[in-house]
Amino acid sequence: MSAFNGQSNSQLILALSKGRIFEDTLPLLEAAGITVTENPETSRKLILGTNDPNVRVIIVRATDVPTYVQHGAADFGVAGKDVLLEHGGEGLYQPIDLNIATCRMSVAVKNGFDYETAVRQGARLRVATKFVQTAREHFAAKGVHVDLIKLYGSMELAPLVGLSDAIVDVVSTGNTLRANDLVEVEAIMPISSRLIVNQAALKLKRERLQPIIEAFERASQPKSQ
Repeated sequence: MSAFNGQSNSQLILALSKGRIFEDTLPLLEAAGITVTENPETSRKLILGTNDPNVRVIIVRATDVPTYVQHGAADFGVAGKDVLLEHGGEGLYQPIDLNIATCRMSVAVKNGFDYETAVRQGARLRVATKFVQTAREHFAAKGVHVDLIKLYGSMELAPLVGLSDAIVDVVSTGNTLRANDLVEVEAIMPISSRLIVNQAALKLKRERLQPIIEAFERASQPKSQ
């Protein structure tokens, strides 16, 4: 049931987060003939209109996008693989890797910390991250014992003040790591953003959703040389 009371099967709610995902999704929406009429960076509104009166965009935290879609407060959304792995993907249809907002999940340490030796000698590492599930699975697969410390931001600070030996975080350019004298020592996985759809909405609103899904799929395909 949608959070928008009285919403008909022709009305669609798209959940997006501010920043790179929002910007990278705009061309995909335009490929589907949808233009967002307001900029979330300059507007205080959390529900944005589009040129289609039956399509609205809600702006939520990146980590909350799967929850809004799962529970039907949004019909579909765009979320990073990193967020979806932590969420678990329950109740979500994930038809397309959109190949946008690409980065990687990595392990980083303070410059000078001998990560390879610590891992090889079986040291118990303290790892700070907001991606607890991903970090736990990664180090378990390597047979490395870790104490996981859940943080919600400023991850790079943890090794600098002795809170942790390492961090697990998403890395794009690596500039923030370098600015804080950290080095990337292990790439865990590539990350990109995916289209996610509420499973009930896919059945009840397929006629409206399917053309948008197909437009997103065409627009997100890598361009041939």
